[in-house]
Amino acid sequence: MPAQVEGAAPAAGSRWGDLRRRVVSAAVLAPLALACLWVGGWAWDVLVLLVVLGMLHEWWRMRLPLGLGLAGAAWSVLAGVAFVWLRSDVAVGRGNVLFLVMLVWLTDIGAYLAGRLIGGRRLAPRISPGKTWSGAAGGLLAAALLGFGAGRATGAAVAAGLSVLAQVGDLAESAAKRRAGVKDSGSLIPGHGGLLDRLDGMLAAGPAAALLALVFGPGVALWQ
Repeated sequence: MPAQVEGAAPAAGSRWGDLRRRVVSAAVLAPLALACLWVGGWAWDVLVLLVVLGMLHEWWRMRLPLGLGLAGAAWSVLAGVAFVWLRSDVAVGRGNVLFLVMLVWLTDIGAYLAGRLIGGRRLAPRISPGKTWSGAAGGLLAAALLGFGAGRATGAAVAAGLSVLAQVGDLAESAAKRRAGVKDSGSLIPGHGGLLDRLDGMLAAGPAAALLALVFGPGVALWQ
C-alpha cells in the first residue's frame, strides 16, 4: 500500500486513531524539553542544537529542490538562534520561552480538537486538505485565552498574533512535504512524524517572538 501523502483528510473511523500515540509521545518528550528549558544554560543550548541538527537532516531527507531545501535549513537555524537568544534573558527568558512554547502547543491542541469535533470548510485544500477553518479558529482561541490569562488584552493580542504565525508555519511545512511527496518529514516521534512535523509552528513563531522581545527590550515579558 503506498504511503499517504501529506494533507490527506483522515477517514471518519480513524479520526481519533492517532490520539493515543500523540498523548504518549507528548508525555515522554514534553517533560524533557520543559526540564531543559527550566534549567537553561548549556542544557537548553544543547537541546536546541540537537533539535536543529535533526531538522536539518529532515530537510535533506525530503530531497526538495535546492532553493527550498536551503530556505528550510536557514529557517530552522534562525528559529534555533531565536530560542537560544530568548532564553538568555536572565530576568524573563524562562517565562518568555515557556509562554511561547505553551501558546504553540495550545494552538496545536485547539486546532486538533476543534477540527475533529466541528470539521467544516477546508482551510487550504491544495496544501493540507485535513486542516479546517474551525481548527484554525480553535487553535487561535486557545492561544488567545492563554495570553489573556497571562496579560489581559496585551497578552491575548501577542498570543493571537503568534498563534496565527504558528499556523502559517504549519502550512508552510505542509506545502514543503506536499512538494516532496511525503506524508511526514520523519518518523522520530510516534503519532507526530518528524521534528519538523512537531515544531513547524515554533519555526515561525520563535523568530517573531524574538523580534518582539528585541523591540520590548530586556527584562520585559512578551505578554505585558
